[in-house]
Amino acid sequence: MKIEKSHYFNIYKILLKFLLLIVFCFLAVCCDGKQSKQVFAQNSGKLFSENLININQATKEQLATLPNIGKKTVENIIEHREKYGRFRKSEHLLLVPGISEKKFREIKNLIRTE
Repeated sequence: MKIEKSHYFNIYKILLKFLLLIVFCFLAVCCDGKQSKQVFAQNSGKLFSENLININQATKEQLATLPNIGKKTVENIIEHREKYGRFRKSEHLLLVPGISEKKFREIKNLIRTE
């Protein structure tokens, strides 16, 4: 005597496979995005980074990697940080001599304060 499988059993089997496929695709996309890199957004013309530079703890070398930030500006940032304490907001970087609004707009997506 042959026992036939229910039609519903086949549907659940297909749904389970589909669900597993979705989960694996999601994991693949999430794991692939963990690499440190900078991305240039063509539409906005801005740089975005997955590993933001903490301006309260960054070294001279790390600050020098920011676009259009030279040696003198890096020294000004560190001097301001030592004299007045940590930056509470990234916008407070505008108080540093050598950081114009234009420069700040170029780096604001690359820095953080916490």
